[in-house]
Amino acid sequence: MPLTLIISSHVAASRVGGSAQAQALAAFKADAMVVPTVLYGRHPGWGPPGGAAVPVEAIDGMLDGIEANGLFAQTDLVLTGYFASAPQIRAAARAIDAVRAAPRDIGARKPFVIVDPTMGDLGKGLYVPGDVAEAITADLVPRADLVCCNAWELERLTGAPSRTPTEALAAARMLGKPVVVSSVQREHEIGVVYADRREAWLAAHQRAEKAPNGTGDLLSALYGAAVLDGLAPSYALARAVGGVAETISAAHMWKASELPLVAMAQRLKATSPHVRMERLA
Repeated sequence: MPLTLIISSHVAASRVGGSAQAQALAAFKADAMVVPTVLYGRHPGWGPPGGAAVPVEAIDGMLDGIEANGLFAQTDLVLTGYFASAPQIRAAARAIDAVRAAPRDIGARKPFVIVDPTMGDLGKGLYVPGDVAEAITADLVPRADLVCCNAWELERLTGAPSRTPTEALAAARMLGKPVVVSSVQREHEIGVVYADRREAWLAAHQRAEKAPNGTGDLLSALYGAAVLDGLAPSYALARAVGGVAETISAAHMWKASELPLVAMAQRLKATSPHVRMERLA
């Protein structure tokens, strides 16, 4: 079975961060090792979250324990998300390097690293300390095989506007990495753009008035699952965005305040008829 290393938040009562990603990946029979950066009771969007950041010494110790069991050599996917401090980010960067350097069997797939530069959003601005944003940019983005961000974060990383599909494509190619960028706007639709040096795609669907927190975490996990399944970028994008769109729709239908990840486990594996695919380049 595929094995994923997730370095991100653990939030007990909200379907966000690394714990939510592990739930989503379980639907694809992918095991997850979750190294938490914070231990919160709820998402900060609800108010004071409770809990605290995890000391970097504890994070280093957890990563050392995983490595000591030979599991870095078996890691197929690395997901990074929310960080509370720059030293935590440097610990994650060291872990990524160690995963890539770990000896593997001949013919074994190389680990794939997805970095979600969790630092801010439209209307909120930067919601992590400045040194955390700088460390993400300096230490994690260069190590990514794929950057999975929202449009505001792509604008911060590149200095270029990223709100429309055309703008997002141009900004993504400035970054010089394959990018999945969410919260891209076009009239009544909201979409996600995938772009690399060779091709670019838009997956768009009707904009919802409001969505529970955690859709970005879910998107990166579902795209990672598609990579593990060997899907081409366009199919990976369609399935991942479809899973997010259907989960948001189910949350509205059930009046759920959190993403219903367990209830939607089987639906996460299929594309959605409500998602429109368009080739951009």
